[in-house]
Amino acid sequence: MWQRSILAILKDMCYPHWTMLSPTKKTKIIKGIAVHDTDTGSPEVQIALLTAKIDELAKHLKKHDKDRHSRRGLLAMVADRQTHMKYLAKKHPKRYSAVTKKLELKK
Repeated sequence: MWQRSILAILKDMCYPHWTMLSPTKKTKIIKGIAVHDTDTGSPEVQIALLTAKIDELAKHLKKHDKDRHSRRGLLAMVADRQTHMKYLAKKHPKRYSAVTKKLELKK
């Protein structure tokens, strides 16, 4: 009984109930857009993960419109995604256009 509660607490610390992207959802997104098998850090993957996080947070902000702290985090994520997209557009235009089509993003 005691060990079970400790494990539950540790699990909640690692993956709290308010976590926006679950590990399974994250791996699904990564597998869908990865450039190679072990890809987790390419600009394409980072843009895809940021897009998923932005979508989740936008849903939250539609429900809780006075949540200013989350809005600030959303703006930071949008700026970060924009930085990755500018890098990709500058260095690899073909990959940039493929990502924008796949994720249905504006240019």
